[in-house]
Amino acid sequence: MRALWRRARREESGSAVVEFIGVTLVLLLPLVYLILTLGRVQAAAFAAEAAARESGRVLSQAEDFPTAVAQAQTAVDLAFDDHGIDVDPAAALSFTCSDEPCLAPASRIHVEVSAVVRLPLVPEFLAGSLPLEVPVQATHLAVVPEFGGGS
Repeated sequence: MRALWRRARREESGSAVVEFIGVTLVLLLPLVYLILTLGRVQAAAFAAEAAARESGRVLSQAEDFPTAVAQAQTAVDLAFDDHGIDVDPAAALSFTCSDEPCLAPASRIHVEVSAVVRLPLVPEFLAGSLPLEVPVQATHLAVVPEFGGGS
């Protein structure tokens, strides 16, 4: 019995390491990639939501329209910078007003922020066969205060 046990141990020496490496490559690497990708997309979703909310607040409480637009774009830029995502704030931010002028008391401002998140570690030559980007969008409805706000 002991001889059988020793022979079985000699035949199996070193194969556990190889099996562990194989299982790690097959199971762990895709899991790590999935976590990285979902983390980037979730960060972009959080950034878009914060940017829409804050730019809506800035737009609804501003005194004049040109200043409001510049401050709203700054809010979008700051929200995405906080999450490490590079976007063009002027292209990412769009809004529509329910009344003219836009900052009239009790008018509503519909703010929309959209961005595109690039998938990590996907080479550029696969652009024709795989989508390399995930679009992210957030909206917010802000109301200009009835007894305040700009003209």
